[in-house]
Amino acid sequence: MPVGSDVSTECLSTAAMKEQLFNKVLQVIVRCKDCEERKANLRVTIELQLTTSTAHRRDLLVRLIDDIDPYFLFNLSISEEDFQSLKVQQGLLIDFASFPQKFIDLLNLCNSEQESDSPRFLLHLTCQSSVLEGFASFSVVETNAFKHLNHLCLRLVQGSDRELKDYLAACLSSLKAEKQAIDLKLKKTEDDLSRQLSYAQQTLSEKTKELEKLRSEWTSQTSSLSSRHSQELQLEREKMVELQNRFSHETERLRQELESAQKKSMQQLQSREAELESSCRELTERKYKNESTIRDLKVKLVGAEEECKHLKQQVLTLRRENSTLDTEVHEKERLVNQLQMRVAVLEQEVKDKDMLMCRTKEVLEATQHQKESVEENAESKELQLRRLEETVKSLSEELLKANGIIKKLQGELRGLLDKIKIKNTVTVSQEKILQETQGKLQSVEKDLQVVQQQLVAKEEQVSKLTEQLEAAVQKLNESKEVLKTNENVISWLNKQLNENQLSRKAPSPVHVEKPSGYSSELRTKLYPWPSKPPVSLIKALDVTPAEGAAQPVHCEDSIGLDSKYFRREDSIPVYTLSSNSAHREGNQSVKPSITSAYFPA
Repeated sequence: MPVGSDVSTECLSTAAMKEQLFNKVLQVIVRCKDCEERKANLRVTIELQLTTSTAHRRDLLVRLIDDIDPYFLFNLSISEEDFQSLKVQQGLLIDFASFPQKFIDLLNLCNSEQESDSPRFLLHLTCQSSVLEGFASFSVVETNAFKHLNHLCLRLVQGSDRELKDYLAACLSSLKAEKQAIDLKLKKTEDDLSRQLSYAQQTLSEKTKELEKLRSEWTSQTSSLSSRHSQELQLEREKMVELQNRFSHETERLRQELESAQKKSMQQLQSREAELESSCRELTERKYKNESTIRDLKVKLVGAEEECKHLKQQVLTLRRENSTLDTEVHEKERLVNQLQMRVAVLEQEVKDKDMLMCRTKEVLEATQHQKESVEENAESKELQLRRLEETVKSLSEELLKANGIIKKLQGELRGLLDKIKIKNTVTVSQEKILQETQGKLQSVEKDLQVVQQQLVAKEEQVSKLTEQLEAAVQKLNESKEVLKTNENVISWLNKQLNENQLSRKAPSPVHVEKPSGYSSELRTKLYPWPSKPPVSLIKALDVTPAEGAAQPVHCEDSIGLDSKYFRREDSIPVYTLSSNSAHREGNQSVKPSITSAYFPA
């Protein structure tokens, strides 16, 4: 099967939902029963098959193929359950996800060392029968000075007739597809070459036409020059015959000059012809060079496109790795911050424990001093006892007389011994109390840490509450100022309205002519700031007495304030003012003023 690695690769990648992980020709040592071992170049392919079922299984397909023998086919399908049993049997330390990459690394090691004289990693294919058929074990073996170490052993099964037919059919279909692609490519290249040949022939014909045109021009110029020179020579000869005696020297000189000029013109035309021929050669050479550069650029373009695809894949993988590394960095930074906080807490605990140890050492030193003083007292009492015993021995004759004294001394000695026992019990109880106090101190320190944390949280809450309180107080002060200004405005308006009502009640119901400046004075009293009073209020002030006696002025509509500012118990209801026609004319002549901040126009 002389189809090469590309054909076998296409044959293996025809199945749906398969990802090819490895495809190389490796040197394998084949061993059969009762036969000598031999070396064979077999193609090893590894594929990851994904089944889109409810279980979403992943199977690893390992296949051995011989590019020379089309009937040589060994397969192995490893699922996750099969891998668990394989892991237990051969003592593997990896999981199913990392198994394909580790297996590929071993195969790459075998591939890198198969050209050396003493390879370290070897591939073995062992069959129990005399012919390579049925089951065969495919193993990766590492050789060293001590033993052959078997890293992995897989049991492959020879492909059945159906599998072999499917494999050969896939190879045949891939060959047909490759043939069609090659035919299309050849047809395309043939069209391109024929197009280029026609273009080259066209350019060559154009250049030959230009060359013929230049040659015809050169011949016409040379013929014209020769005819002209012949005419000039004939004229000169005639003149020379006529003036032979007088102008012989001049004719000779003129002839020589004309011959030199003709030679120069001939040389120029020949050089022109040589230049045209050289330019024609250069153009043909340039055409061939351009064609070769076009071919090279096409090859480079194909390589650049492949490299661009490869670089795009690398960029995608690097972006994925960069995102995973960013997440890992964030997690590690978070862990570092947690560990730093924990280290600070532990350092504080160590400092507190060191202080507690110093205190306990001081207490122990005090108790040791007390114990030493008690032991010194006991030693002194023992010395006294010895002296007394000596006196008893020396005064044995006065035993009867000294019995009372001895009894008293024995009683004192017993009392001293009791005191020593009591002091020992006190020291033991003090040690127990010290241990209890140490435990209480540790619990109190823990409670103190908790209380300190709570205190910090409370302080933060208090600071937040104080900030909120300050903001609320500031808002309250602002609202008080606004309320105060509103109350001042309301009181001033009520005062002006009351004065206006009183001034309105003073005149009799008979029409009294008012000065023309009355309405303007009233407006200045009502609106001391430079703004225009509302139109509704002006209309209300300019109505007739009959209308004004019946209708009160709605201040909330005319001035633009809320009704709550005008409905007060101590205020007097406001009625419209009466006016005459002159009054209306004075109101019509009022100029527009600037809008007020309190009363919108």
